[in-house]
Amino acid sequence: MTSAVDPKIPHTSTDVLVVGAGPVGLTVALELRRHGVDVMVVDRLAQRAPFAKAVGIAPRTLELWDSMGVVRPALDAGITMRGQLVYVNGTQTAQLELSLPEQVPYRFLALPQYETERVLAEALTERGGRVQRGVEFAGFTQDHDHVVATVHGPSGVSTVVCRYLVGCDGAHSLVRKGLGVGFEGDAFPEEYMLADVELDWSAPVGFGVRAMHQRDGVTDDLLVCIPLPGERRYRVSMLVPDELATAPPGSGEVAHGLEGGRRPELRHVQAVLDRLAPQPTTASRLRWSSVFRISHRLASRYGVGRVFLAGDAAHIHPPTGAQGMNTGIQDGCNLAWKLALAVRGQAADGLLDSYDAERRPVGEEVVGRTVRQARHGIGADETDPAVVIAREAQLLVGYPDSPLVGADPADAAPTSGPTPGQRAPDATGLTQDCAAVPTRVHALLRHPGHTLLLWAADSADWTTQRALAAAVDQRFASAVRTYVLVDPAADVPDASGITLRDSAGHFAAGYGAAGRSGFLVRPDGYLGHRANEIALAGLAGNLARTLR
Repeated sequence: MTSAVDPKIPHTSTDVLVVGAGPVGLTVALELRRHGVDVMVVDRLAQRAPFAKAVGIAPRTLELWDSMGVVRPALDAGITMRGQLVYVNGTQTAQLELSLPEQVPYRFLALPQYETERVLAEALTERGGRVQRGVEFAGFTQDHDHVVATVHGPSGVSTVVCRYLVGCDGAHSLVRKGLGVGFEGDAFPEEYMLADVELDWSAPVGFGVRAMHQRDGVTDDLLVCIPLPGERRYRVSMLVPDELATAPPGSGEVAHGLEGGRRPELRHVQAVLDRLAPQPTTASRLRWSSVFRISHRLASRYGVGRVFLAGDAAHIHPPTGAQGMNTGIQDGCNLAWKLALAVRGQAADGLLDSYDAERRPVGEEVVGRTVRQARHGIGADETDPAVVIAREAQLLVGYPDSPLVGADPADAAPTSGPTPGQRAPDATGLTQDCAAVPTRVHALLRHPGHTLLLWAADSADWTTQRALAAAVDQRFASAVRTYVLVDPAADVPDASGITLRDSAGHFAAGYGAAGRSGFLVRPDGYLGHRANEIALAGLAGNLARTLR
């Protein structure tokens, strides 16, 4: 046991301590449990907050939840986001359709944050995880082997001895402050209010509304309505009237999130609707409301030693396009599988350093983009609508410069399909002789390890790839699960076991598969390696960057 533990103070031990039981903290914990890691989550709130703060779930997040086993309850509780109607000075100026290519398995979902937290917390409980509520994190020390955290709970002061600590404790993160990590940025001068209400208008189902009043091209009044599950229920945001305005925090304090000032009433919401709503409407059934401020800041580092930051503890920015929570969830997925390998002693040297190398550039891009969008609207700096939607769906997030990924140096650059560091696309229409219905590539990724997808253009290639699969299994065991996908015209005696036919041709088209190519997919669904002529030596070389 580390010498930093005071024997006079009660203590408990765990592999990973997560501070904060919001969507990001629960994601980290759930992923760690899926990898078999012992984890404890602490949160100062005695119960989940009933606020619909973050409500937009990106298609990429749903893909990750699919692999985590929680996409079904999320879909059950949500409503499809179909697009946004934009109005300026009472005239509709744009209609954004949230359409995606056929091979993207999920669309945009609206789900109140309290429902997101419920879904993730229930899944965590089912997997043997635990959240200790009413327990406040107070600080930590760390050495070469352990982190010792001090917490205050109903029974008084205690300590938690852990291998790693993850701060998912929001914009005012005590974990970040304890690390001494910088959090540079600025704050928006405007103050906003949020409310969860019903609107009796006839706006199309599933469409959000952004209505602005502009003078000389400058927006001086704003209304944003995001649909929620329920009968004509919306989360509305707007500028705060003078009577509700609160003084900004003191110098140097982060001004971000819900404020403790006066809560907006229905009359405050109605006044803005009367000015800006595209059709006459009355707000009713106020569920909750709050005043909030917006800052844009980025942590100078996402981790120091055995302590890491994720979500709002690492990056805060305007809520435009629902990028914040989704970015945080991807932080959590990226970090968790690497921590799991480290806990088991299987991580290659430097694996945990790749978390900052991969995720901090993503956070920097999101902060910059959402600040621009808050001023000028989604897609204002992009001419291709398809690119706008794909970026908002977080399908374009990638790690091309990561130290973990790479192509076979003997290969020519691929002419199609994903390159190392990019998201592994889905592909439907995979069939097996033993299955009555087709499956898809992402269904093959529902396990904690790496997935190797080998392509066989004909029966000779199939024989070669099956031999490679056997060699991979012998060398890497459960760390890599392998499948052989064959051209539908290939004359193979049996498509069962690890063999699937690409009956619809979607895999070959989506991945640029040919000959005896191969694609290694990481546990978080990103391509780690590809080769036109896959071989055990090249595969092992890439995996050496990840596995000890």
